[in-house]
Amino acid sequence: MADPDPSAGNLPQVLNKEIKCMSKQEKSLLGSVAAIKTLAGILRSCYGPYGRLKYLVTSQGKTVCTGYAATILRALELEHPAAQLLREAAQTQAENSGDGTAFVVLLAGALLEQAEAMVRAGLPHSRVREAYAIATDEALKILPTLVVCSLDSLENPTWALRSAVYTHSLSHHEYLTNLVTQACHDSRDPDGSFHPERLAVCSVPGADLGDSSLIPGLAVYGAPCGKITAIFNAKVALYSCPFGPVSPHTPAAAHLSSSEDLINHKEGEDRLASRLVGQLAAVGINVVVVWGQINEICLLHADRHNIMVVQAKSRRQLVQLSHVMHITLLPFLIPPIVAGECVRVYTQEMALGLAVVFEWNYLFAPAITVILRGSTDEGLKGAEQAVRHAINTYTQLSQDPRLLPGAGATELALAKELSELGSQLEGPNGPGILAFARALRSLPVILAENAGVPGADILAQLQGHHQAGDIVMGVGDEGTINVTQEGIFDPLTVKTRGIRVAADVVLELVTVDDILIAKKSGEFINPKDRDSESDNLKQHPTSLNNN
Repeated sequence: MADPDPSAGNLPQVLNKEIKCMSKQEKSLLGSVAAIKTLAGILRSCYGPYGRLKYLVTSQGKTVCTGYAATILRALELEHPAAQLLREAAQTQAENSGDGTAFVVLLAGALLEQAEAMVRAGLPHSRVREAYAIATDEALKILPTLVVCSLDSLENPTWALRSAVYTHSLSHHEYLTNLVTQACHDSRDPDGSFHPERLAVCSVPGADLGDSSLIPGLAVYGAPCGKITAIFNAKVALYSCPFGPVSPHTPAAAHLSSSEDLINHKEGEDRLASRLVGQLAAVGINVVVVWGQINEICLLHADRHNIMVVQAKSRRQLVQLSHVMHITLLPFLIPPIVAGECVRVYTQEMALGLAVVFEWNYLFAPAITVILRGSTDEGLKGAEQAVRHAINTYTQLSQDPRLLPGAGATELALAKELSELGSQLEGPNGPGILAFARALRSLPVILAENAGVPGADILAQLQGHHQAGDIVMGVGDEGTINVTQEGIFDPLTVKTRGIRVAADVVLELVTVDDILIAKKSGEFINPKDRDSESDNLKQHPTSLNNN
């Protein structure tokens, strides 16, 4: 008997025949679904605390081992507009909430897959969009009713941050959780407000992750570029440019015809460097932090003026220093109107690495740094992601302390409520809400599969618990678990924003009927072609309407 499933060779022909029977809007949706499913398939194995890592080869040829969805999305080269739209939405989720990147991508993929099934069944796109909009509003109304606990402002937040650390770090979970808890508590204002920009994370190779610590002040990994390694009563200036003369964008070459021309050229460079550094010294600047290359001649003059020059490893470090010191980040090497102040800037040796520490002598230090140690770069990156995830979680809880059950329990409880609502509605809205519920149920299945347990079996067990009213049952590494007993929670704000972002992407893609590619900017059009096109329109004035 012939195999009913099409072979790999016949699959394109089958798809082409099926596409020919579809409208233009259905073809566009099918293409979007394929692109989104491919993107979701990449992040599927990274979802949850048991997600796997991936080797990511960057455009520069560097290999990075990571399981962080935001990092993978940022590095991918995407061509399909639907995939690009979803990446932008997921990155917005990561920037605003610090978590939920993979959740947004996977939920959007599941929703689009369900939308494709409804369109194939004959439901118009407008009705699918209307049903999904109703389901999204109902889901956001139900979410607050699923809250199981809240974090009191005076309560120790260790239990609430534990699951955030456990998701990204492979070892020393409890130690890192206590470290972040202490850092968040110490960086709070006397009135209880919390500012995440006052917490820095500095990864220094060497030693073990258990040797990580907290230091008062703000630490930047690296060493000073010149001979000056410590400054008291520091006046700090921050620059997002190289430490030296402004380099022109166009290539230039000096034409020298004699030894005198060479001497004059060198003397001119030296005078320019002396003037640039002298202007900084004249206003009292003795610490300069730059994000760019260091000019050797300017560095020699900085040593003569007793100015410490620090080269930042990333723009984030400069932005954080700017927030803490309340000074402006300058794009050119000019004297600042207002300089940052701190008691001391010094170099601290840490096993295999050095760090430059900015220290204040305040009762409430304006900044605290979590110094992470580790024997491998990948271990340090995972620990840094875990710490930043926990800080973002604490930030969200400072704004809204309500917590939902984690480990897929919230998705299942939400799916149960939506299923009951969808089964009671008549017309096309009922199937749309049921499709939304099925999409939510796919997320706990992915968690179970990544944990190495059968997804279908776990889903059946969990649905039994939730039908009985036990909404705190979720996915564990060996089966079902009680998430409140295990201390696994999700902030309400993160989950709410994630569902809203994923739904907005799907609602937009469902209404797209075509993909148009504009001509490149500055593209040359032959005048003959333009004239022939004009003549064609004159001869056939109704051809544009007919098409």
